[in-house]
Amino acid sequence: MSRILIVEDENIIRSALKRLLEKNGYEISDADSVADATANYSLNSFDLIISDLRLPGAPGTDLIELAGQVPVLIMTSYASLRSAVDAMKLGAVDYIAKPFDHDEMLSTVAGILAQHSAPVAKTEMAQDDSNGQTLIIGSCQAMQELYRRIAKVARTDATVLILGESGTGKELAARSIHEQSPRAGKPMICVNCAAIPETLIESELFGHEKGAFTGATSSRSGLIEAADGGTLFLDEIGELPLEAQARLLRFLQEGEIRRVGAVQPLTVDVRLIAATHRDLKSRARSGQFREDLYYRLYVMELRMPPLRERENDILELAEAFLEKQSHKLGCEQLSFTPEASQLLRSYRWPGNVRELENAIERAVILADGHQITPDLLGLEVESQSLSELESQYRQSQQPVQSESERPRTDLSLDDYFQRFVLENQDQMSETELAKTLGISRKSLWERRQKLGIPRKPKG
Repeated sequence: MSRILIVEDENIIRSALKRLLEKNGYEISDADSVADATANYSLNSFDLIISDLRLPGAPGTDLIELAGQVPVLIMTSYASLRSAVDAMKLGAVDYIAKPFDHDEMLSTVAGILAQHSAPVAKTEMAQDDSNGQTLIIGSCQAMQELYRRIAKVARTDATVLILGESGTGKELAARSIHEQSPRAGKPMICVNCAAIPETLIESELFGHEKGAFTGATSSRSGLIEAADGGTLFLDEIGELPLEAQARLLRFLQEGEIRRVGAVQPLTVDVRLIAATHRDLKSRARSGQFREDLYYRLYVMELRMPPLRERENDILELAEAFLEKQSHKLGCEQLSFTPEASQLLRSYRWPGNVRELENAIERAVILADGHQITPDLLGLEVESQSLSELESQYRQSQQPVQSESERPRTDLSLDDYFQRFVLENQDQMSETELAKTLGISRKSLWERRQKLGIPRKPKG
């Protein structure tokens, strides 16, 4: 069981984070300041320290040196996110913005512990004993081709664009490229462009000079500077504002950046890897994404196959996650019933590998015996509701004489979903659409995002 120290002066946040991590099998200690932490604990006895950046007395970054080889994860609010860059330069293993999403926190903690501890066999972020590289599990042909492309592109400094649905492992592929590259010993800075407010994104990426805008009381370096010599991973690059896209284009063309409010440019040596679940080419044609930047990014493209196209990998991944969660939660060896295995293979996994891992973790927590049954996976089999509705809808179509005008029978589930929503959203509210489709409003929103279906304009 991994030991984690939480250093946070706000009692509500400290208590909530402690409960979250304890529920997920970690042994937790806590303190409200650096002084409290050093007075009551031996810092090198922990596997990870999670500390707020701003604490009474000494800042959380002081723990980086005091903790020695123990990794320190810094928490910071969006308002002081630029300070996280300095924390990374001081040696923080990573930072996470508050208020944080529970899944994001658990994923970050698991990733850090996996990188700084003994390898756990067969996990989606397993460590190879020979070289410590991040491995991606999968034996299907699409994954084998992905491995070959990663190995080839990793040896170069070429810009890489990773395409794929949410939850397919785009960041995992980016880390694998970095770890197999000559830059492996340098920092890899990961930025989710959709998670940073539009008003802060340029300052966060490129830094700013003192007085560049209201509140800029001192000069700050940006995340690109923090990645100097290493790799910058821009996730959800399709959400980057157009003005920031122009700055990024200059960086790619010239190898230079200019802080907000600065006159002189700075030369940086950074390898860029970008990822998106959106169709950038279509967005470029519609003016939502710079076409010149798109072609700059489109040097080497990697496509992450969705889990529904990796049927032969599903059970391999499920077994790996089951072993990981059983080990983490201290459960006896569990196994899937034949019915559960069949459900895992037949479910469409709209959330992909991330959804699969979450389902396995939920099942392990709820399991009372030695077997994982279908009900423990918590899958509502939403796809079945949609399939039934699809069948009813097609049966209701009136036959026509023209062969070319007959109802389509080769529509995929996503094709059907898109067609149904576009045909009915003018007459139905979001609640009515979701109810008719047999899904929640949240699922409806997520599918709209995945398939790029705009909501009808209000008014």
